[in-house]
Amino acid sequence: MHVLLIEPDRMLAEIYRSSLVRAGHTVTPCSSAQAGVLAADQHCPDAVVLELQLIEHSGIEFLYEFRSYKEWQDIPVIVHSQVPSHEFAGNWQMLMQQLTITKYLYKPHASLQNLVAAVNDFAPAVA
Repeated sequence: MHVLLIEPDRMLAEIYRSSLVRAGHTVTPCSSAQAGVLAADQHCPDAVVLELQLIEHSGIEFLYEFRSYKEWQDIPVIVHSQVPSHEFAGNWQMLMQQLTITKYLYKPHASLQNLVAAVNDFAPAVA
């Protein structure tokens, strides 16, 4: 499974990439929303792992653009972020539905195993 990883922290990106590769996935790491859109355009991902706190454009802005393309509307997006969901007050459920966020992992409470398991949930079953 091909994973688009959008994480601005290079050390964290490498840790996540290595763990996902060990789990059998290919990973394209990007540090910005713009790089993520360009990478998805070059090689359509099977899943996206997204940090919401990005430089220049936020993860929410990335999602609005990403979901605007018909061919990317059904790709699972796992938000793996330092931003707690309560920061969005009453808008979180609307954002989850409108932007079809598949799973939300709050980094301080999510282990690497949680992240890999969340990605594996969307990997096609091997017969």
